[in-house]
Amino acid sequence: MMERDLPFDEERTFIVPAEAAGMRLDKFLVGRLTDVSRARIQQWIEEGRVTLDGRPARPSTRLDPNQSIRVLIPPPEEVRILPEPIPLDILYEDDYLLVINKPAGMVVHPAPGHTSGTLVNALLARFPEWAELDWWEGEEDEDEAGGDFPRPGIVHRLDKDTSGLLIVAKSAGPRSALQEQFQARQVEKIYLAMVHGVPSSPAGVIDAPIGRDPRQRKRMAVVPEGRPAVTAYRVLEPLGEHALLEVMPRTGRTHQIRVHLAFIGHPVVGDEVYGRRRSRLSCPRQFLHAARLSFRHPVTGRQMEFAAPLPPDLQAVLDALRAR
Repeated sequence: MMERDLPFDEERTFIVPAEAAGMRLDKFLVGRLTDVSRARIQQWIEEGRVTLDGRPARPSTRLDPNQSIRVLIPPPEEVRILPEPIPLDILYEDDYLLVINKPAGMVVHPAPGHTSGTLVNALLARFPEWAELDWWEGEEDEDEAGGDFPRPGIVHRLDKDTSGLLIVAKSAGPRSALQEQFQARQVEKIYLAMVHGVPSSPAGVIDAPIGRDPRQRKRMAVVPEGRPAVTAYRVLEPLGEHALLEVMPRTGRTHQIRVHLAFIGHPVVGDEVYGRRRSRLSCPRQFLHAARLSFRHPVTGRQMEFAAPLPPDLQAVLDALRAR
């Protein structure tokens, strides 16, 4: 397809600075289009959406100073999310909200590469009328959460391999009120985390900004230009070369607990992204569980408190450490 025939929503132009001479075209664009994956940029280059001095190029093309790069960013894809009858562990439900104990392995809302098997797919099967609602109206998140993909009912998120408590709103009004509580830091979230090593202080606060890792855009990192992020922790139980922590995030940045604990030298056990590649402790997934949750009901104003025990896979790891 010729460049002039390609539909696009936005056109971006970059001039290659002297310090980028010799850099691959795809790597250069990853550093400029920070919300776009390298795989997606490579796809755009192959489709002819990227030209170098007006001519097609390859992802591996090496750049020269002062070259002009033109990028035609395609319009967002229309995504249809289908209902799926996935069982949910519902701890509480009324006319306005649900509290769910999410299992590890479940993605909360659809995103590129995950359009099925998510919590949203399960919710649409339970509440088919939600498919007709405009869930984007007035939507705000403390952090980015999936771009243009629909996420009906979702108030906040847990990572795919993090288990535990999650609030789901049944309509836009309660969801907006609950999100305001999260943004005002009025919701108490307490996680249980097993980490490598034992922190030198029995309790502490990690105050360090979090943003995209400039070297690996799919990861988050503590970076000076990141968004403010605060995490409190308390050592519940030292266990030799490990420790069980109670962790209280005060903000809601992507991967916040995992990034902050790795930053202070005590990464979460089983974390394949921010943790240690080699460990003598066998753990089936990252040892991170949203154990307690406290918030005001968005309609009645009543204080709500919930608890979810460690799931069997993490409890088995804890029992094995205690047995040592």
